[in-house]
Amino acid sequence: AFAAILQDKSVVTWGNRVRGGDSSFVQDQLRNIERIFSTSGSFAAIRGTDGAVITWGGRDTGGDSEAVQGQLIDVQFMAGTSAAFAAVLATGTVVTWGSPRFGGDCSDVKDQLKGVQEIYASSGAFAAILHTGEVVTWGIPSSGGDSTSDVTFLSC
Repeated sequence: AFAAILQDKSVVTWGNRVRGGDSSFVQDQLRNIERIFSTSGSFAAIRGTDGAVITWGGRDTGGDSEAVQGQLIDVQFMAGTSAAFAAVLATGTVVTWGSPRFGGDCSDVKDQLKGVQEIYASSGAFAAILHTGEVVTWGIPSSGGDSTSDVTFLSC
């Protein structure tokens, strides 16, 4: 499926209805949209007025954010793996949802996710860059979710 932000900052979607091509049940919320992020079967949009997140698409790929919706305010940036989303809040903390296996559960590293500046995703893992320059990862180890081995990070 596809999702596009129109000039009036509303959203239009098309393609596989189950995988995000049908946004009709959230269409009234898709106003003043600044950015759209995707997984393999869902979308998440950041609303410009309050940084709230609106999701739709496959429940198993992050299209259902109901469990964390109350935390998704003042979202600055997001990233998506194949089946999960991670949102960085203005406080520098992270909220995740979607498939736990694909990074939708960051509880093992939650205490380390403070002062997050940027977040990146592979197909199955997330990497958060902290203000200290430290990198925190979670998700599928073979997709980059485990950086606890002897990894050397270069800075420019």
